[in-house]
Amino acid sequence: MFRGQGPTIAAVAAGGALGALARYSITIIGGGAGNGFPWHLVVVNTVGCFLIGVLLVVVNEVLTVHPIVRPFIGTGVLGGFTTFSMFAEDTVELVSAGNVLAAGAYVGFTLVGAFGGVWAAMQITRLLAPRRGSAS
Repeated sequence: MFRGQGPTIAAVAAGGALGALARYSITIIGGGAGNGFPWHLVVVNTVGCFLIGVLLVVVNEVLTVHPIVRPFIGTGVLGGFTTFSMFAEDTVELVSAGNVLAAGAYVGFTLVGAFGGVWAAMQITRLLAPRRGSAS
């Protein structure tokens, strides 16, 4: 099943470690989990989704890149940076602490930021970056 995938698996693992370390650093700077509204994770997920949008356009429409770039950056770095599991955990913690309104706001901000980030990044990148094969 994974025959010949060693370099890609290694790239995803290395990228995931980098992304997770970046997210953890931002969590520490942001005051850690459980200290009120998790704005730092809203920012992490929004920025990560924005960057995924840029990556998708750049590797699919702008540049011809080595096949390992997308799994390293997209699945690895940005997949490790953004965090659905922490999103779920923080939402449950807010509800358990009786902060239902804050939990709802967190879910809303994260969803709008995530989907809006990907969409906006793709549109902006398409405007700014010349397409592969187009005259510059």
